[in-house]
Amino acid sequence: MKRILGTLIAILISQIGFSQDYQSEFQKYCQTNDTINQLKVLTEWNLANPKDAELYTSYFNYHFMKSKQEILVMSKDEPNGESLILKDSLNKTAGFLESKIHFDQKELEKAISKIDQGITLYPNRLDMRFGKIYVLGEVSDWKNFTSEIQKTIEYSAKNENNWTWTNNEKYDGGEKEFLLDIQNYQLQLYNTGNDDLLKNMREIANTVLEFYPNHIESLSNLSITYLLTGEYDKGIEPLLRAEKINPKDYIVLGNIAQGYKLKGDKKKAIEYYKKTVEYGDDRAIEFAKQQIIELKK
Repeated sequence: MKRILGTLIAILISQIGFSQDYQSEFQKYCQTNDTINQLKVLTEWNLANPKDAELYTSYFNYHFMKSKQEILVMSKDEPNGESLILKDSLNKTAGFLESKIHFDQKELEKAISKIDQGITLYPNRLDMRFGKIYVLGEVSDWKNFTSEIQKTIEYSAKNENNWTWTNNEKYDGGEKEFLLDIQNYQLQLYNTGNDDLLKNMREIANTVLEFYPNHIESLSNLSITYLLTGEYDKGIEPLLRAEKINPKDYIVLGNIAQGYKLKGDKKKAIEYYKKTVEYGDDRAIEFAKQQIIELKK
């Protein structure tokens, strides 16, 4: 019995050692962009330990990196980023040449397939979920970007935010850090400037509030999606809910005041700007006072 136990321990240690060697070897070839040897390592790794969590993340990275292709595009209008100016025979500007990233769809699908397999086997691996969300954002697949965030929020309630990270190490962030990451994804949607994505923000905010009803940031996000489309009553309602959770949150109070101002309710706007003066920092106080003066004109 002791001999069998010793053999099993030796096999386990051997597998861990192989896993770490494959992982470091793969990362070494990533640094030199050696895709031939990357695939060679992945193939050997897959034969030795096909259920290794890091194998799935490595395959994911391999296919995603292969999917990225830099192409040169010529345009008549000057692009925002760096570009080369093309001159005609009279030395006048004829156009601009800029570099753009194109994603090969087949390689991208392989990457997503691998990380999906990893998430199925290791549902508590937050790095896998966030990695997939990152890639979906990179390729502007906002529908699946939103859906994956929602799935992650739903699972966070199931595992009570007991996540793991790379090499199955414990993720120490907890609920607060997790929701902060979700907030950053909301900001990513907002920063696109695409009003069509306000509905995506709304879906994410509602999913957060389903499981974390007192999350003030999500109540504020929900409000923004309505205020920006002129639905002022719907925009003010979640902010009033946030005020009940924290009556001294001057950012919420200032947003309520702004909502009432947009709606045309000067009396209510002044009431909440006064509350902002009472609880805000110096900058918020100064702004609120200016607003009150303007509203009383």
